[in-house]
Amino acid sequence: MSEPKRLHPATVIFNLLNGIRYSVFFIVIIFVTLNDIHLIYAILGEIALFTILFIASFLSWRRFTYTYRIEEDELRLEYGILVRKKRYISKNRIQSIDLTQNILHRIFKLVKVEIETAGTGAEAEASLNAVTLVQGEALRKELKTVVKVELAENEEEIEVRTPSESISRKRLLIAGATSGRIGVLLALGGAAFSELERFIPTDFYNQAYSWVVGLGLIILAVMIVAILFLLWIIGIAGTMIKYWNFNISKVNEDIVITCGLLEKKHITIPLKRIQAVGHVENIVRQPLGFTTVIAEIAGGSNEKGEQFSTVLFPLMEIGEVDAFLEKFLPEYVTNQSEITRLPKRSMKYYLVRSTLPTLLLLIAVMIIIPQFAWIPVVLVVLSILLGYLQYKDSGIFIDGKRISLSYRIFSKVTMIINHKRIQAFNKKQHFLHRKEHLATVQLSIIGKMGTGKHYHIKELDEQTVEELESWYSYRGG
Repeated sequence: MSEPKRLHPATVIFNLLNGIRYSVFFIVIIFVTLNDIHLIYAILGEIALFTILFIASFLSWRRFTYTYRIEEDELRLEYGILVRKKRYISKNRIQSIDLTQNILHRIFKLVKVEIETAGTGAEAEASLNAVTLVQGEALRKELKTVVKVELAENEEEIEVRTPSESISRKRLLIAGATSGRIGVLLALGGAAFSELERFIPTDFYNQAYSWVVGLGLIILAVMIVAILFLLWIIGIAGTMIKYWNFNISKVNEDIVITCGLLEKKHITIPLKRIQAVGHVENIVRQPLGFTTVIAEIAGGSNEKGEQFSTVLFPLMEIGEVDAFLEKFLPEYVTNQSEITRLPKRSMKYYLVRSTLPTLLLLIAVMIIIPQFAWIPVVLVVLSILLGYLQYKDSGIFIDGKRISLSYRIFSKVTMIINHKRIQAFNKKQHFLHRKEHLATVQLSIIGKMGTGKHYHIKELDEQTVEELESWYSYRGG
């Protein structure tokens, strides 16, 4: 692979589609502006814009070359239309190489190669948008060091068993049904409607509003239930498409994840980049005994999932987590049943924080529109329940060189962090805390894109915090 190579010609199509996606605003502005003059000008303006995008896409493909020189152990990229740029990436700096196939890639039998280093930011350090699958696999094999175990006598290679685990179709269906994507889809739908509303004629909007009001409460309720059911089905489909054929395996010093139906992903996570491991139980899954296993990865831009962390396994029973970690990450196995919970005197702080916003809302509604006061009353009750759950599920447990943290915002999160991964420890107390011998702690690790990831446990017993402080200060192990 020492000869310069050009990306597959289909790269022109990928570049053009990306250009159109990033130029949607200009496409709309040009059409709306010129259409006021004459439709033909709007059409000609769009043709001119698409021509420019196509030429830029073609030149970008033509000017992009990549080379891997084994003797110098580096990947060399040359690209740029007006300004020629060169990038050299040492093999020793490469942390992971991910292969991705969307629908267009699969049509042309191509793959996208994303290369990440320790300094990778929001985007991959290097991205080859379209190479053949054979070239992508060869490039990954060349750039990724493969450790071979050999016999001393005859130098025959020993077959090393690779632990792996897949998710069943039934579990994947449950993962989709309990993902809680309805709220996300409603938010996206509301944002999209607010943008499209300006283009809806006033008469049409008023007629539609009158029609909806005239339907009656029963029909309107049925329509709302039908819409929520449709969004639920869409959420299930989205989860199943994303994690279809999900498989995780441990190869040497890497965790390798493959998944996807429409877009196939092959993600490599070096073990040394894992900063913390845990699991998330949302409000729907927790009563059913299911959880999602996640990990915090340092300096990467891998696939995000629960709480913007990397998903190691989409869904499993809570009792299966220890066996999963024993197989793939034994250094993160700990006794989570011994987590030290918060003292009872901490409860009032959690209840006040969770209910204060809804109480203020209740007061405002009772003053302005008292006939709708029942809505904030329901929210107050729910916020009290949430505050109690946040108090009940918070705590820590120190187990040798590991610490387990448990907390809840909406979903219950349990994280396990090795002592050497903690970058900073902060202790906070205000005068009420000091009076009641309570304290809040913050533990920080390196998160995605090299930024910090912070974990807060509020209103811990002061003695527990002092023990944690002593544990953290001992850096000998």
